[in-house]
Amino acid sequence: MQNRPENPPEIDDTADSHPDGDLPDIVDLVMEMGCSPPAPRAPTRLESLVETATAYAKAASSDNTRDAYAKDWRHFASWCRREGFDPLPPSSQVIGLYIGACAAGDPKRGVASLSVATIERRLSGLAWNFTQRGQPMDRADRHISTVLAGIRRKHAKPPRQKEAVLGDDIKAMISTLGHDLRGLRDRAILLLGFAGGLRRSEIVGLDVVREDNSDGAGWIEIFADKGVLVTLRGKTGWREVEVGRGSSDQSCPVVALETWIKYGRIARGPLFRRIFKDDKTVDVERLSDKHVARLVKQTALAAGVRADLPEGERELLFSGHSLRAGLASSADIEERYVQKQLGHASAEMTRKYQRRRDRFRTNLTKASGL
Repeated sequence: MQNRPENPPEIDDTADSHPDGDLPDIVDLVMEMGCSPPAPRAPTRLESLVETATAYAKAASSDNTRDAYAKDWRHFASWCRREGFDPLPPSSQVIGLYIGACAAGDPKRGVASLSVATIERRLSGLAWNFTQRGQPMDRADRHISTVLAGIRRKHAKPPRQKEAVLGDDIKAMISTLGHDLRGLRDRAILLLGFAGGLRRSEIVGLDVVREDNSDGAGWIEIFADKGVLVTLRGKTGWREVEVGRGSSDQSCPVVALETWIKYGRIARGPLFRRIFKDDKTVDVERLSDKHVARLVKQTALAAGVRADLPEGERELLFSGHSLRAGLASSADIEERYVQKQLGHASAEMTRKYQRRRDRFRTNLTKASGL
């Protein structure tokens, strides 16, 4: 066990951190490869190479992921400072104590215990941060794995899933929107997100046309008689999602998209953007994915979805994920088509999204002769 120093030094929460959200320092990478670091005043050519490599390193993960990992490191470093430990080098014993403290919480200080999922996420963030510093963490070490196994056994709870909004729910939700620019934009967001089974980050990451230098997650192509083809960049490569035209213009995602693009005057760049207070000027910047979560929650509550529940419970049920789960639960077609639309690697993952599927459609009891 790592001993506490008699006079623990003050540890900066951001100590040993790198610019751009704890990204690896290029000089450190050069040294790890056995090369000599550049002189303090590097030639312009080398500075350009460093900038290029840094940009690629930054592109290796999303902004949300880097922000989350940076927060994980600050949380761990702050805990180490209070308890008198050094965050570096990684100590399995210290990390085991840390996750135990996260699970137990501290009622005296008003610190709530963290869920198992949050603790596992923090471990992933720490592993990433230690690796970037050239000092990998051994997550399989018994001081970590055994404590984590005990936390899972004692504190694990069944996952709390967000409510799926079904086809009729979506129709009721879009009817609560106005016919101004905001209403046109938000109607297109809800219908495309639902019909495409898209994540909220995928929705706001779309561009109206393909642009090779875009920071987005993909683009759309509208086919007059068929629908819209959504091309998305995922963790394992590019995938395509086909969104067909609906049976009614009022609930057709393609019509909603065409209307928003026309009146929003979107010719290139981000598809979904902020609208200024005058309700006439469309910004050039991309919407935040938090807007999708708020939009789903607000319209679901306004439309009376799950009105059988108390108001407090209803507010916790809906999020951007409700659109994705809604398509999986609404589409009464072969499961493999739903799996492809959602981009799942396994049918088992797709079934987790099907909140109201008929679980007994295939009756193995009768099929076995009983």
